Amino acid sequence: MVQMKSRWLILLAMFMINLCVGSAYAWSVFQKPLINLFQWSTSETSLAFSISLFVIPLAMIVGGRIQPLRGPKFLLFNGGIVFGSGIFAAGFSQSLLSLYLTYGVMSGFGIGFIYGTSISNAVKWFPDQRGLAAGLVAAGFALGAVINAPIANMLVIKYGVLITFQYLGIAYLVITVIAAQFVSGPPVGYVPAGWIPPAAGAAGAKLDKDWRDMLRDPLFYVLWLMYTIACVSGLMIIGHASPIGQEVIRLDAVTAAFAVSLMALANTGGRVAWGVSSDRIGQYPTLIVMFILSAVMMTMLNYVHSLVSFVLVISVIAACFGGFFAIFPSITADLFGAKNLSMNYGILFTSYGVAAFIGPRLAARVKEINQGDYSIAFFTAAILCVIAVGLTFYAQRQARRVR
Repeated sequence: MVQMKSRWLILLAMFMINLCVGSAYAWSVFQKPLINLFQWSTSETSLAFSISLFVIPLAMIVGGRIQPLRGPKFLLFNGGIVFGSGIFAAGFSQSLLSLYLTYGVMSGFGIGFIYGTSISNAVKWFPDQRGLAAGLVAAGFALGAVINAPIANMLVIKYGVLITFQYLGIAYLVITVIAAQFVSGPPVGYVPAGWIPPAAGAAGAKLDKDWRDMLRDPLFYVLWLMYTIACVSGLMIIGHASPIGQEVIRLDAVTAAFAVSLMALANTGGRVAWGVSSDRIGQYPTLIVMFILSAVMMTMLNYVHSLVSFVLVISVIAACFGGFFAIFPSITADLFGAKNLSMNYGILFTSYGVAAFIGPRLAARVKEINQGDYSIAFFTAAILCVIAVGLTFYAQRQARRVR
């Protein structure tokens, strides 16, 4: 019973830390005020968001090398300092370069240290419920936007976007540093009370691959491409939800921020719901359903004209997007082992950084070229999701051979 309480307390602490770094998904609330303040273009401004997301997997890889040596508490503590300081420093930006370095590079590194460490540590503490544990940590990241979007919007209206960055940066730094004190890694060979690990079978010798062995496996590259496609649609919508709502659906700023919060709530719920689904019906069948839903909703986004339909469509996209973050860490642990999960998942997560440039910037460029029309970007994302369905069937067959 002590072990169970201990691991759930650790999971709660990591959940709280991810609530703070999840503010990255509230970016669209900051984008329009920054454009109005400095007269930057949409593509120039949104690049800060893309840089932050691109840096995250790089930091996860670095953190994966550090975690076995210093432990998860060290990375979460220092990640919180870097992230909070980056957001705070963004409040003094007077140029695109300073915004890119603070909000983009600094906050991105902090997020990468925190997110990669949290996911890896959660899966190690919960080998009996990998999908649920990874889903809950990832849900904390997504829920951060639910909480931060309305708070940030209120602060922006009252104090301006730069002062808002300063206030939020201080709050994030304090919360993450305190919560990190409650985190530790599981003891070597940890097994939850009453749980019997499944037999490894013939594949047992293939588990616990390091990153070099993983990169020699062709299945890794199939998973990498699947993960890239999985992130394109979600990041495209998350990065532009508020502007799309205001410019296409004609919502005011407050209503658009409300829509972003509902979308983030769906993102949060999807991480838990799809994670539980993967534990029960299997990871690959769950992925297939999610890719199909994403393709349909990205297509439907071209035909929404009301607040209700807009919120419904972006919420389904966000729920599926969130679910991918619960399932891919579990697949990585199943195929390549949990021992080197932090490093291996960090390398797989570079797909997220690539998608961070493809998704948001594709939407921004299409909008600028087509005078506010996003439809080509939406259709492109839908086609990619259909391709991912075929890739998932192939990955499922290959995974069965490994087992």
